Amino acid sequence: MFIEPNTAIETLDILPGMTAADFGAGAGFYTISLARRLGVSGKVYAIDIQKEALEVVRSKAKTECLSNVETLWGNLEKPEGSHLKSNSVDIVVISNILFQATDKKAVAEEAARVLKSGGRVMVVEWAETAPVGSFGPAQEHRLSKQETRVLFQQNGLNFEKEFAAGAHHFGFIFRKP
Repeated sequence: MFIEPNTAIETLDILPGMTAADFGAGAGFYTISLARRLGVSGKVYAIDIQKEALEVVRSKAKTECLSNVETLWGNLEKPEGSHLKSNSVDIVVISNILFQATDKKAVAEEAARVLKSGGRVMVVEWAETAPVGSFGPAQEHRLSKQETRVLFQQNGLNFEKEFAAGAHHFGFIFRKP
């Protein structure tokens, strides 16, 4: 069973008016869920390298009359690749993109850069123990829980907690001091 985005973001203690960034937004499952929670006074930046994915997010936001979603084409493996200002967001969601990234360290650095002090990063990634086969990435592309913790802690983020992210994933919350 896969985690439901609404369930995952409940771990973040989101308040209306906050600003969030969905790194590697894909089809926008987290973006739309965040937009609903943040309300009209909040903002969600959906960032993806695939322009077609951003079109899907824009369409979903329009269908749901969510005016607080902004899509940004970006490469999260490049310096300032999100196009967001430093210290500008309360929440960064990174779900199922690290296994695809060539430069995982750059993605973690970008998350740390854009987070405000006290801001949180939610990471959801494929568990090493999840079956490989008809779905999920090859074992050699998956990060262990320990590798993931080190990756974000090396970028100045404090490990806050682990949360249940379904049978095939693990979930972590990190906080910027």
